[in-house]
Amino acid sequence: MSFQVNQSSCDMPLSQSVIETAKIPYRSFCARAAAGFALAMSISFIGADKSYAAEHVIEMTAKDIADDGFGNKLLAYQMLSHRIDGLDVTDRYSNAPTIPGPIIELTEGDKVKLTLLNTIDPAYPVSGNSKQVSVHVHGVHYKILSDGTLRVINRKLDEGAGEGPEDTFASYEYEWDVAPGTAGTWPYHDHNYENHNGSEHKGLFGAIIVNPAATPRPQNAYKFSKEYILYLGDDAFWGVEIDSTTKKQTKHGVNPTLNAPKNTDVRFHLIALGTDLHNFSLNNYKWFDPGTHNLINQVAIGPLEKHVFVVRSKNSTQYVDNNFSNKLLGMKGRFIVD
Repeated sequence: MSFQVNQSSCDMPLSQSVIETAKIPYRSFCARAAAGFALAMSISFIGADKSYAAEHVIEMTAKDIADDGFGNKLLAYQMLSHRIDGLDVTDRYSNAPTIPGPIIELTEGDKVKLTLLNTIDPAYPVSGNSKQVSVHVHGVHYKILSDGTLRVINRKLDEGAGEGPEDTFASYEYEWDVAPGTAGTWPYHDHNYENHNGSEHKGLFGAIIVNPAATPRPQNAYKFSKEYILYLGDDAFWGVEIDSTTKKQTKHGVNPTLNAPKNTDVRFHLIALGTDLHNFSLNNYKWFDPGTHNLINQVAIGPLEKHVFVVRSKNSTQYVDNNFSNKLLGMKGRFIVD
């Protein structure tokens, strides 16, 4: 079998009659066509709205913190620095390690460079073969060296900060491409500490919120007075409250009391952790099931699933997990409307 290299379309001969009819040398025609295409493309991009694409430069660390009340020490992420196109926004985060970890808000089109440090006490008890901490993110795009897993999984490196089974790094940098189509609420978590499953269960988890880069931006988009990120664990909610005006993050911890101004729109982000099935309810409220016109007053959510919804704050109530065993364990919190 023989193979032939095809000539490009601009090198293929044309009949003399075609050339005469065109009155333009064929190669000149191709050059002009290419120039015209490039000009059209450049003009199309002149009007493109780039105001929502930004570069995020982030530095975080992982630390050991106080025990959980049962003699087990916990681990937590802490935001050290966050700059968006050079603007320092670090003050929106707690200045201490938190569970859940920092909630990072992004927009489709953004680029992220996240450097992770490891400041866990060397004396912290490690039951596995890895003292390396990582950040493994869901939802956005990245190359294999930003996967945040051990070499045994990715076949490249132990991709974290600290001493891994095969590779040791003082710090580790991840790059994320917040590409079109990645809008949503996505978890991130450790994948390396102790073993290849990581120590998410000890507190090393957080989330990113990726807003869509609508052009033009919808008039009423993202006008929430508060955002609440609630992680549904096997025995408790872990939460964060975000003020949408100041971007300040507060109310970290177990079954937090959430506050909202009366008659404002608020957005809940539910992310299931662990292995349990949950039945979430915000008592006396209904909301649209995302992607439908159906009003619901509770939602079933299982491991690795998420659910995001909006309500208008009218009256104070409780949020609760109606799963029988979790309800007995006290999985509920207060929602206070001021």
